[in-house]
Amino acid sequence: MTRTTSPNLAIIGGGPAGLMAAEAACKAGVKVDLYDAMGSVGRKFLLAGKGGLNLTHGEPRARFVERYGARRAEIAHWLDAFDADALRAWARGLGVETFAGSSGRVFPRDLKAAPLLRAWLHRLRESGVTFHMRHRWLGWQAHGALHFATPQGERAVPTDAVILALGGASWPQLGSDGAWLAPLQQAGIDIAPLQPANCGFELAWSEHLSSRFAGAPLKAVVAHWTDRRGVAHARQGECVLSEYGIEGSLIYAIGAELREQLLERGEAVLRLDLVPGYSEPALADRLAAPRGKHSIGDWLRRRAGLDPAKCALVFELTAKATLADPLALAAQLKSLPLHLRAPRPVAEAISTAGGVRLEGLDDKLMLRMRPGVFCAGEMLDWEAPTGGYLLTACFASGLIAGRGAAHWLGK
Repeated sequence: MTRTTSPNLAIIGGGPAGLMAAEAACKAGVKVDLYDAMGSVGRKFLLAGKGGLNLTHGEPRARFVERYGARRAEIAHWLDAFDADALRAWARGLGVETFAGSSGRVFPRDLKAAPLLRAWLHRLRESGVTFHMRHRWLGWQAHGALHFATPQGERAVPTDAVILALGGASWPQLGSDGAWLAPLQQAGIDIAPLQPANCGFELAWSEHLSSRFAGAPLKAVVAHWTDRRGVAHARQGECVLSEYGIEGSLIYAIGAELREQLLERGEAVLRLDLVPGYSEPALADRLAAPRGKHSIGDWLRRRAGLDPAKCALVFELTAKATLADPLALAAQLKSLPLHLRAPRPVAEAISTAGGVRLEGLDDKLMLRMRPGVFCAGEMLDWEAPTGGYLLTACFASGLIAGRGAAHWLGK
């Protein structure tokens, strides 16, 4: 990095990680310039808040950390600096009170992202952060200056340190397009391949199911699967039938394992218990009662409590002989096999797995092979399910990178 008489920090990326890095560095007395390729910052943050901004989660720390899977040890370190309680206190400092819903998810009182973002940007500007919009980062020039494409042409920006907070590759229309991969790979940075996370999975639905039941929820189901070590797991929740397959919070929570099975084996099987309120023998007894003139669909509704979407799914995946056999049908309803074909593309996913490998960063999130360059947020190699875990870790990593850059600059 090019040294100047007045050390300054460039932050590239105006999502939660980049903005939190800017706040942390400013508090340490560093002059901060923040660059973003879009016309305004926080676009994905705002869109994520349209249905109610899920900031974090209120579950106990040990369970919270487990949500980060293979990277839980590293992210536990981030959370030591900024955890769910700290995030709620930070929002309160911006005049935004939060509450925990019945599921444990934490939201602003008004559920909206825009008031929080407005208050935050006002405070950042008052603190001295300078924002540069429509600056797309192209990498480094030969002498180390940052290289940007702008509406006025290409621009070189010398700086003393830089924090890259460029997001993953999901929702590219909002700026998270993974374009940073090329310049980092050219610089020799070790990067795990980007993959879809918190995404749906494809199944071979008939036209009837995909056209008539796309968007229908499957409530109160239990998913059963066997992981790559052969250990059986079960999880209750909700999912949604889609035109291409299945999606929703239950699928997102276990999606990393399903995705890795598809990569390793070319297949993944998920089994759904559609009637967790009944044991298999009790359900078989109910289905064995004389059906009379009732259709099988009406019988499933009356005796097993299935709604139209669940009935359609049963008819889609069940042979006629099984439908006529109460014992076999009960077994099918308790363990309906879904043969997943592929995850949906990265551009459709809520978030991204893969990215800059954490092994290439020190504990302040600085690249070991490129001193003065820090990374934060979703562009790092970690993932988490929805429920507030993604945002919490993005905020925490931004805080660590901002403090780390300030420390490196001698502040």
